[in-house]
Amino acid sequence: MKIKFRQPKVPTPLFILLSGLAIIPIVSYTHSNLNAQVTPKPAPQEIVQSGEVRPLPGQLDSIPVFNSNSPEWIKTEGILLSTFAPEGKKVPAAHLNFPFQGRFDLFAHHYTHTPKDLQTLYLGVMLHNPGKKTVRVDVLQGASYLMQDAPFVTLPPYVENNDGKAFAGPGNRAVSDVLRGVRQREFPARLVIPPGASRMLLNHPIPVRNLEKPVNGRSSFFRLRSSGKVYVASLAMFAKKNADGSDRGPTLQEWQTLLTTGNFAGPRDKTPTPPDATGGKLIYGRVAGVSGGSQWKADLVDNLKDQTLTIPQPGKAISYGLATLRGGRLGTGQNQTAKMLVRYPDTAYEAHGNYGVEYKLSLPLSNNTQETQTVTVTLETPLKEDKLAQGGLRFRKPSLDFPFFRGTVKLSYIDETGKPQTRYVHLWHRVGQVLEPLLKLPLKPGSQSMVKVDVIYPPDSTPPQVLTVRTLEK
Repeated sequence: MKIKFRQPKVPTPLFILLSGLAIIPIVSYTHSNLNAQVTPKPAPQEIVQSGEVRPLPGQLDSIPVFNSNSPEWIKTEGILLSTFAPEGKKVPAAHLNFPFQGRFDLFAHHYTHTPKDLQTLYLGVMLHNPGKKTVRVDVLQGASYLMQDAPFVTLPPYVENNDGKAFAGPGNRAVSDVLRGVRQREFPARLVIPPGASRMLLNHPIPVRNLEKPVNGRSSFFRLRSSGKVYVASLAMFAKKNADGSDRGPTLQEWQTLLTTGNFAGPRDKTPTPPDATGGKLIYGRVAGVSGGSQWKADLVDNLKDQTLTIPQPGKAISYGLATLRGGRLGTGQNQTAKMLVRYPDTAYEAHGNYGVEYKLSLPLSNNTQETQTVTVTLETPLKEDKLAQGGLRFRKPSLDFPFFRGTVKLSYIDETGKPQTRYVHLWHRVGQVLEPLLKLPLKPGSQSMVKVDVIYPPDSTPPQVLTVRTLEK
């Protein structure tokens, strides 16, 4: 690695004239010792990683994703996202007329804070069968968590997570469950929807009463398969009241009424920057629509003819962009972001961040040298750039104090004893953080070893990242 040192900016001293005796600088003093000058913080080290940054091979599949993330913070009830037909609806513009059939995913990620009278907000997801035959919707995997049950906590960079008990945020926890093939018990294995009927997949609260701070959220992620066409809608409604004044969840009929007569939920998020804009601040916007692609499979190889990835020279690295996006392509020129098949005009033009997209990456490592080499694999978050200003990925010590990746990855490989291993590891990484390897393997001369990395991009993270293969210097 090449290390560059930034010189600290020295402020211009202020001076004061004391009784005509001298001109002296005013200095700062600690509370504990007025005679001790505060030591300035050392300049951060900028580290430029030497090696190649490659675009990720492969592409997104064609599975559609119901992608409900706008408004992220809900204060007024209404329609979050509807793919129903607009006919017969009071606000036709709120309905995108996109039926799902076969495999599709569903992602819904919303928060609420300080609602009127601390009312409980309910999040509903409705599926409707517009046809004349019964439709069966299989819930292959699925999980939904409140922020109060999966708070945003600080964790070590790596935590072994085979039991799924390491998490930092509700979206992080939900996609980690699905990565391990979980369907929570509260969700049925199958929804049977008669012709012309609707069923609720989700009718869950986001309570704020009795919390230390009246802030809460819910993140939900499902993999579904439908035997016929279904429309889907995510909706927000405050709790109804029982006769005794207690809260109750909305009924199917009440949800249907909101769908038919309701308007958009609010407040609306920031309007995104159009794709053809050439200047000004880049605003990605929040996603509300159907995005195209739920999985990206890639064989990380030298070229299409070879089925191996030659490890880099000792001290060098090869990095592959992960969740690269407009304004953050890391010199690859590759925008991996899923395109929107349908969307609301005031929401994101692309599914920035690819939340819920599964990356299934195979690394057939090959040591062509005459010596045993130690190879490492690391998922890391360099400083965000579109083009690499220093010719390589940039990191820094200390890292910036923002967590940019919080999620679980699945590792499959053959260890040095020849035994197959499968591990789930939770990552909690700050932007620009210099990390220990996620995986370290010795490769004998002329040998090959397959490593597989599988991650569902977690909603509580910020792209882009890279997957880096490095050969250690001896």
